[in-house]
Amino acid sequence: MPKSSVAIIDCGGANIASLTNALDRLRIDNVLTRNARTIENASHIILPGVGAAADTMNKLADNGLTPVITKLRQPVLGICLGMQLLAESSEENQADCLGIIPAVAKRMRAEPRLPVPNTGWCRVRQTAPHALFEGIDDGSYFYFVHSFALPSGSYTIGTANHTEPFTAVLAQDNFYATQFHPERSAAAGAKLLGNFVKLAS
Repeated sequence: MPKSSVAIIDCGGANIASLTNALDRLRIDNVLTRNARTIENASHIILPGVGAAADTMNKLADNGLTPVITKLRQPVLGICLGMQLLAESSEENQADCLGIIPAVAKRMRAEPRLPVPNTGWCRVRQTAPHALFEGIDDGSYFYFVHSFALPSGSYTIGTANHTEPFTAVLAQDNFYATQFHPERSAAAGAKLLGNFVKLAS
């Protein structure tokens, strides 16, 4: 199997250091980049994100990366906001997103004992078998920090609950995403990252 190289798309997110450290611990070659050619030539792509959807989409557009991402054919993993950016749009400032996943990122509903942002460890239920879950127990806990989420759809392979169920993991063609932060999710998160880089184009 050829050695994997991961291009992390530089969106200005605050989780970059923990993500690169997680990949380094797995001995996976990785580079943080805004260069289209570097992204296109990598074996795997990660689209991370912490912040606002509209601002991040503007950064991608300013760097000419919007059409690059939508045309990628190798495995792409969206993380947290990166998952929401794969959708058609977000209710956050009515932002237009990449339009890859047929969904709208919706603001989560809060309750007195379940505030928003949803911050902390949530159990993820695997709703469809997938190579991303290899070696990960159904019902494992992962670390979330988010105020918006995608509803369940044909793309959903894992769900979690806050005040209501939402998509925690998705897969559609060569695009995958997690609403949680695998790089902050201990052994289960490290396993998922390792599984992602094993996915073939």
